[in-house]
Amino acid sequence: MLPALVAVLFSASARLSVGPTALTCLMVFASLTPLAAPGSAQWVELAVWLALLSGLLQVVLGAFRFGWLLNLINSPVLMAFTQAAAVLIITSQVPALLGFKVAWGNMLRHPAIDPLAAAFGLGALALLMLARRWKPTFPGVLVIVVATAALSYAIGFEARGGAVVGPLPQGLPALYVPGWPGWQVLGQLVLPTLVVTLVSFLETASSAKVDSQRKGERWDQDQDLIGQGLAKIASGLSGAFATSSSFSRSALNLYAGAQTGWATVFSVGVVLLALLLFTPVLRHVPQAVLAAIVVAAVLGLIKPREFGRLWRISRVETAIAVATFAVTLAAAPALYWGVLTGVLMALSLFLYQRLHPRIIEVGLHPDGSLRDRHLWQLAPLAPDTYALRMDAALDFATASQFERNLTEYLTAHPGTRHVCLFAQPINRIDATGAEVFTRVLGLLRSRQVTLHIAGMKLPAERVLQAAAALSPHPLLRTYRTDAEALSAMRAIADAQRAEPADLAAAAI
Repeated sequence: MLPALVAVLFSASARLSVGPTALTCLMVFASLTPLAAPGSAQWVELAVWLALLSGLLQVVLGAFRFGWLLNLINSPVLMAFTQAAAVLIITSQVPALLGFKVAWGNMLRHPAIDPLAAAFGLGALALLMLARRWKPTFPGVLVIVVATAALSYAIGFEARGGAVVGPLPQGLPALYVPGWPGWQVLGQLVLPTLVVTLVSFLETASSAKVDSQRKGERWDQDQDLIGQGLAKIASGLSGAFATSSSFSRSALNLYAGAQTGWATVFSVGVVLLALLLFTPVLRHVPQAVLAAIVVAAVLGLIKPREFGRLWRISRVETAIAVATFAVTLAAAPALYWGVLTGVLMALSLFLYQRLHPRIIEVGLHPDGSLRDRHLWQLAPLAPDTYALRMDAALDFATASQFERNLTEYLTAHPGTRHVCLFAQPINRIDATGAEVFTRVLGLLRSRQVTLHIAGMKLPAERVLQAAAALSPHPLLRTYRTDAEALSAMRAIADAQRAEPADLAAAAI
C-alpha cells in the first residue's frame, strides 16, 4: 500500500498499478535462491536489501537523468525474455495448479495428484479465461477467490489434506530494518540488483508508454525512475519484495477508465480494508486457485507469433531473440543471464553495423534521385569521377572504413581525377573523423585529384574548419546542395567531351 502511494506521488504515470509483479517476484526468487533457503530469515533480509538497493539505484539514475539507459534493451530481447520468463512462471505453477503431492521430478515414477485440488485449479483457470473474454472489467479474480474460499471452507478442503493459503498476518505491516549482511553478501547482490532494476523498470516502461500514447503526452522516464525507486525503498522498509508496475493490472486500470492517480489511491484503500478485516477469509483459498490466477495473468505474455513476425523483419535479430529465450530457460533460476546474453548480442550487432557503414557509389537515377550506381546499373556522374555517399557519422567507428574505401578505389582506378562526396547523411564528425578526413585530403592532393563536397551540415563543417581541413585550395570545392554538385559534375562531363573535338579542330 505504502509503495503504491509513494509511486502515485512521485511517478510521471500515477495511474499505473504498483506492486510486486509475477515477473519481478520471479527475478527475486531466482536471484536469492542460490544465496539462502527461500522463506528463511536470511532470505527475507536479502529480499529486503534487494528492494532497497534496486530502489536506491533507480532514484540515483532518475535524479541524474540516466533514463536513456533503457534504450540499451531492444524490443526483440525484451520480447524473448518476457516470454521465457512467462514459460518458467507457468511451469512453476503447474504442480500447485494440478494438485501435485510430490515434486515435478518424481511425478512420472510416483504419480500423486489431488483430484479436488486439480478441480479447483482448472475450474478457476477456465472461469478466469472466460471472464477475460466476456468482460475484462469484471472483477473475476475477486469473485473467484471469495467463492472458492467459501466452497473450500464448506467442504472441509483443508481438513482433507488439501493445500490452502493458510493463516495470514492481519493488520498493517510494521517498519522493518534489515540487519547488515556484510560486504561480501552485498557484492553478490550487485548483479541481481541491476537485473531486477532493469526488468522492473521495463515493466513500468511497457505500461507507461501505452498510457502516454493514449493521452498524446511525452513520458518522463526519469521521473518514473525516481517514483518507482522510492516505491521500492518504501516496500523494503515494510519488509516486502521490490515493487514494479504491473502489465495486467495497469492495463485493466486504464481500460476501466482511470483518469488520475486517485484510482490507485482507491485501490489502496480496498487493500487496506482487506488487510484489516478479511484476511481470515483468505486462509481457506486453495493454493491451486492462486496458481490459476498467476497462470491466467501470465498466459497473455506468451506470443509465439512474435518470433515469426520478427523473422520477417530481421533474421539476425530473430537469432538474438531465440538465444535470449533459450539462455533464459537454460539458466533458470538465474534468469538475468538471459537478459545479459540478449543485451550483449544486440550491442555486438549494433557495434558491427557501426564499424561497417554503408558506403556506396552513386549515380543519377531517371527519377532525379541519387542511388546506388551498381545496384541500379547507372552511369557515372562524370568521366574519371568517383561519386560516393556514406550513410553514417564520420567518427572513430567509421573513419577507417571510409579511408579504406577511398584508398582501394583510387588504387583500382588510377585515372580518377575527381572525387565527389555527397555529405548530407554525415551528421557528426569527431576528432578521429577529422584526422582521417585530413589524411584522405592529403592523399587526394598528392594524386592531383579534386575533392568535391556537397551538402555538408553545419556541425560537421565546423569540426573540419577547426581542423583546418576546409582551407581554400585549388583541389577543393564545396557546394551547399546536391543540385549544385550535380551541375558541377555535368560541367566536368561536358568539358571532357569537348576536349576531343577541340583537339580535332586544332589538328585540322
